[in-house]
Amino acid sequence: MAAKSDGAAAVAGPGPEGPAGADRGGAGGRGEVAAGIAGPGPVEAGCPGPRYELRDCCWVLCALLVFFSDGATDLWLAASYYLQGQSTYFGLTLLFVLLPSLVVQLLSFRWFVYDYSEPTGTPGPVVSTKDSDIVGAAISTKDSAVAFRTKEGSPELVPRPAPSSAGAYRRRCCRLCVWLLQTLVHLLQLGQVWRYLRALYLGLQSRWRGERLRRHFYWRMLFESADVSMLRLLETFLRSAPQLVLQLSLLVHRGREPELLTALSISASLVSLAWTLASYQKVLRDSRDDKRPLSYKGAVVQVLWHLFTIAARTLAFALFASVYRLYFGIFIVAHWCIMTFWVIQGETDFCMSKWEEIIYNMVVGIIYIFCWFNVKEGRSRRRVTLYYCIVLLENAALTGFWYSSRNFSTDFYSLILVCVVASSFALGIFFMCVYYCLLHPNGPMLGPQAPGCIFPEAPGPCGPPADAITSPPRSLPRTTGAERDGAAVGGERAGTPTPPVFQVRPGLPPTPVARPLRTEGPVIRIDLPRKKYPAWDAHFIDRRLRKTILALEYSSPATPRLQYRSMGTSQELLEYETTV
Repeated sequence: MAAKSDGAAAVAGPGPEGPAGADRGGAGGRGEVAAGIAGPGPVEAGCPGPRYELRDCCWVLCALLVFFSDGATDLWLAASYYLQGQSTYFGLTLLFVLLPSLVVQLLSFRWFVYDYSEPTGTPGPVVSTKDSDIVGAAISTKDSAVAFRTKEGSPELVPRPAPSSAGAYRRRCCRLCVWLLQTLVHLLQLGQVWRYLRALYLGLQSRWRGERLRRHFYWRMLFESADVSMLRLLETFLRSAPQLVLQLSLLVHRGREPELLTALSISASLVSLAWTLASYQKVLRDSRDDKRPLSYKGAVVQVLWHLFTIAARTLAFALFASVYRLYFGIFIVAHWCIMTFWVIQGETDFCMSKWEEIIYNMVVGIIYIFCWFNVKEGRSRRRVTLYYCIVLLENAALTGFWYSSRNFSTDFYSLILVCVVASSFALGIFFMCVYYCLLHPNGPMLGPQAPGCIFPEAPGPCGPPADAITSPPRSLPRTTGAERDGAAVGGERAGTPTPPVFQVRPGLPPTPVARPLRTEGPVIRIDLPRKKYPAWDAHFIDRRLRKTILALEYSSPATPRLQYRSMGTSQELLEYETTV
């Protein structure tokens, strides 16, 4: 059975190797998305499903602690400036707290509205059972968060019965309460807190429920974790980063020992930046099976790496800005423009449309003002080295210009600050080397690189084949910039097959690649090429597609696999045939 997320029903082919739906279309790079469940198809053996653990819960609780400490110290400091009569400092501090929070809450509430709303006149899914087998049934989700029932002992899907008037009234009351609760939560600027708690709840439910509901809750937990990690990344670099530079500049300008409240605010902003970056990378890796998951040891070392490099960077900014305010603004704008151009030149594949991709590149340019952030697939060793060489030169130049304006003979305090910048940057590079040499998921940097796999401890062949993904969503063919723009790839245009040069002999097997034996399981086909790492998969950022997958996943009696459209299979087969 199959379903398109735009509401039109479609029927999938008989097996996972069949065609994957309609051609890509639509404006803005957003194609028509088709998702279908094929009948009993192959499922790989030897890999146990992921399980929510106690350390995952502790990680979420620590993230909540970092969030509250950062916001509370900034508001407390703003109140302190107000009581001291320093209206300028009070206004700037409060501005960097409220404006980013409002932007993030609007985005979060917009996501909630889309996820929880149903189009008018579509109370539920349209289910056709004209064929009794599982391949013939068709489901249209019409972008609604719908639930299905499965007959006991049968894979056949049936819709929920029509609710009574009392049941419909209770349902409307519940929906109204949810809307009021979410509105209140976002007005109180607690949208991220709600999502953290919801991710925690879904993770615990996945641990306590049976196997079928376990993987369903775990899948939803990954979606919620992805949402909150993206929101926190946006908020920290709009709030914590400028707040950190502001407070350090005021501290250096006043030239006295920091007060306890100022030191707490600076420390909380710094920890928030480092924690958010490490958490984002961990959730992103956990969501994909073409990359090995990031361990908690690696995440903690990443926190230390970003903590010390960002500390050195922001202190250098503060020293320079305390003397050369105008030139500091020119430097920041110039650095942002260069970094944004560098990111655009790398042809990122993060968003579903061209304009969203441009906005994303501009946000990454802001991140590059403070720290390294990988946005391109492949080995990043040279890019990391180039970036930190540039940062080292900039930090040295900014600190040197500031130190040249001081009194060399009597100002011992200035020399201490210069040493703090240098030692903090050196410590950050040291922890970065520890991460890449010892704790990187793919293995040591100078040793052999291990292939991406979800469960390295599995004795048998681990991980799904290259075109399928098991629940929870994690490895499939990925896109390139040319494929996303519809350019010719491998001798054929995206979505348009090229007639073969040689006739493929029908007697040969359909694929030359040996795959592990698979026994059962439905397949959800998505008519989009897979995005490159380190971008999120389409079913994580396209909420229309996400709702369709969740509905189909819940209706399936077995764990479904996701299958994206493969762009290179036909060409690889032709090359194999002509070689033979």
